[in-house]
Amino acid sequence: MRRGQNQGTQEVRRVRSPRRGEIPGVVEQILGHGKLKVRCADGKTRLTRIPGKMKKRIWIREGDVVLIKPWDFQSDEKADVIWRYTRTEANWLERRGYLKL
Repeated sequence: MRRGQNQGTQEVRRVRSPRRGEIPGVVEQILGHGKLKVRCADGKTRLTRIPGKMKKRIWIREGDVVLIKPWDFQSDEKADVIWRYTRTEANWLERRGYLKL
């Protein structure tokens, strides 16, 4: 078998479920400079930012499911992105009822 090919083993990974104060949402628009427009599960559209630590590690595209934490002030308008779900994790969230969009 060549190097770099998967040998049929799958990595089992737990899905991070939303905790208190965290809301799942779908990225609607990328605004640049680490800012996104996210349509949240509670029906609101928030302006979110990607913290620098996360910005260097992952790529977020339109349509991705993310987990956000609203700010203490302006909680209906602004938030921080704290997690990006893979497609299979997003499907799991939808089946469990966490993601109602």
